[in-house]
Amino acid sequence: MNVSLTEKQRKYIDDQVKSGDYQNASEVVRDALRKHELNEEKLQYLRKEIQKGIDSGISSRNVQDILKAKRKEHGLE
Repeated sequence: MNVSLTEKQRKYIDDQVKSGDYQNASEVVRDALRKHELNEEKLQYLRKEIQKGIDSGISSRNVQDILKAKRKEHGLE
């Protein structure tokens, strides 16, 4: 697989290797891809949770009622 990088990206990868955090450019790229994948998973989760909130409609409870219920649920009241 060939990947085209900008000069700025190449310099960043080189700097990461020179810092000693990575043995070579492949390690930098693999780590970046792992982090990107994790970020995408988190983003997907957040989108689903937001949609659940939208789909649930407007609550009839006010903020004080919600907080009181949560405090009771966690034994704080």
